[in-house]
Amino acid sequence: MISKNKIKYVQSLELKKFRKEERLFLAEGPKLMEDLLGTFPCRLVVATEEWMKRAPKLPAQTEQITVTDEELKRVSLLKTPQQVLGLFELPEEEPAFDAPRQRLCLALDGIQDPGNLGTIIRIADWFGITDLFCSPGTVDAFSPKCVQATMGALARVHIHYTPLPPLIHSLSDVPIYATLLDGDNIYAQPLTPHGLIIMGNEGNGISEEVRLLVNQKLFIPNYPADRATSESLNVAVATAIVCAEFRRQASTPPMNR
Repeated sequence: MISKNKIKYVQSLELKKFRKEERLFLAEGPKLMEDLLGTFPCRLVVATEEWMKRAPKLPAQTEQITVTDEELKRVSLLKTPQQVLGLFELPEEEPAFDAPRQRLCLALDGIQDPGNLGTIIRIADWFGITDLFCSPGTVDAFSPKCVQATMGALARVHIHYTPLPPLIHSLSDVPIYATLLDGDNIYAQPLTPHGLIIMGNEGNGISEEVRLLVNQKLFIPNYPADRATSESLNVAVATAIVCAEFRRQASTPPMNR
């Protein structure tokens, strides 16, 4: 049995204001719970008896509430609840500002759609990118919609919210990549195994201030070049293409490129 106050408390975390105040975020579904339990401290688990029977061992400090399917529907933010939801503590860590010097990192400038951000976090995870820098204007990675879209990748990708211009200025000797219409064909450029890849807002692209700091401009060509085509690619799709090319070059011997 779950109280009305507890339901109200869980659902309040849909709002960024309450996530910041409580230092908690919400995740739903067995897959997310499995991935996140080993990474983030869990304060509360609300689950059906079916899930509780086969649940992994939960920390002693985790409050556990067993509910019916109908009760789970009342507390869940999903149209179709998935047996379990949990409240996890938000991470508190200093941004890894030097990471682009050692490895490939992503930076997002003003991404607004939580689905896009969640997908980009999944893409970063797939391609072994462990640090993602987000401008303050980028949507919250710990909003319920974004958390669900990550499919557990939040457990392996560190999210850093920080103004991008000061970060880039601190990386004066590091390649700063971005996809731009006046860039060079990405498939014809040598790409480094370290550096910062910047992806921009869905409608406006990269801000002018950040654009001026890019020192490696790339372009994803359509095919064939003279064919009429869509105006642009979805930012998550473009991110996947760019990351795939970086990793392809990193795994291909120089003589075969």
